[in-house]
Amino acid sequence: MSDNSFGTLFRVTTWGESHGPAIGCVIDGCPPGVLLRTEDIQARLDRRRPGTSRFVTQRKEADQVRILSGVFEDDRTGGPRTTGTPISLMIENTDQRSRDYDDIRDTYRPGHADYAYDAKYGLRDYRGGGRSSARETACRVAAGAVAERVLDALYGGAVRIYAGLVAMGPHKVDPARVDWETVSENPFFSPDPVAAVEWEGVLDGARKSGDSLGALIEVRATGVPAGLGAPVYGKLDSDLAAALMSINAAKAVEIGDGLAAAMITGTGNADEMREGKGGPTFLANHAGGVMGGISTGQDLVARVAIKPTSSILSPRRSVTADGVETEVVTKGRHDPCVGIRGVPVAEAMMACVLADQALRHRGQTGRLGPAG
Repeated sequence: MSDNSFGTLFRVTTWGESHGPAIGCVIDGCPPGVLLRTEDIQARLDRRRPGTSRFVTQRKEADQVRILSGVFEDDRTGGPRTTGTPISLMIENTDQRSRDYDDIRDTYRPGHADYAYDAKYGLRDYRGGGRSSARETACRVAAGAVAERVLDALYGGAVRIYAGLVAMGPHKVDPARVDWETVSENPFFSPDPVAAVEWEGVLDGARKSGDSLGALIEVRATGVPAGLGAPVYGKLDSDLAAALMSINAAKAVEIGDGLAAAMITGTGNADEMREGKGGPTFLANHAGGVMGGISTGQDLVARVAIKPTSSILSPRRSVTADGVETEVVTKGRHDPCVGIRGVPVAEAMMACVLADQALRHRGQTGRLGPAG
């Protein structure tokens, strides 16, 4: 079993390699009757698409998605509707340059999965990293678009998911300037427009010196009802952490205050409550919208740390598959900060987890929200 699938009821399987003819995914468990247009998926893919600015890889992929199955339309449906059968999505690869990787065919690139794949499988697709390439995340974004449509159908558009870059390397956003409505107005998906301008020079400098930078992505969901998730082994936050950690180059995940919660007292960490309309009103959200593995109705807040891109022009010491010591310079077209295009990927993983948890909650309780 190769673990190319995730989710319980809303289950996604991705397939394909970076330099193969195509990539795609199969989504099983989507309820029937959900309105799903190609343009709904394409709009999400366009945000992740390479070549959109000088700050991302210049590989020119249109990322045009095709819905191959699981959707039907005629004069009675009011648009294309999911049928309840597996939804198959395909994205063709059109701008591969496999020759760029000939020099590293037998050499392990530091920071990449080359050696680990060889150790596990005994062979690897060295062209662009094959299955380990971040190219695979386009499939997740496509699946996330379907998950968003499911959430819209279940909750009437009340659930909203958004993310942004809150740090690039050591350079952080200023909380006083954060405006989530400005995320789409700069090439970094940053909620701090001033920081976004400053980061242009920072990233240009790193790229010109043959280096790269890491990033911190914050992803949020509003309108999530209380009650999603389950105690112990089906926790909403553990599913979300696993989903975010599965993103290429992810090295850490925080929920709510995350690591900072270990540095404060119990009185400072407790999210106090007062009686509110239709349930308690929380006076803080240190927990990030999850308590005991179950959503509280507050905003769901998570952060994922993305390491610097390992494909850099600066020479790095390594060895070949035959044990010969060497130096590696990675050619090709690569993101100087892969965290930028990781923003829509984080949104997609949040959507997939929430869609899955919502369907599981409905299956167990017969409800979409809290008891009462």
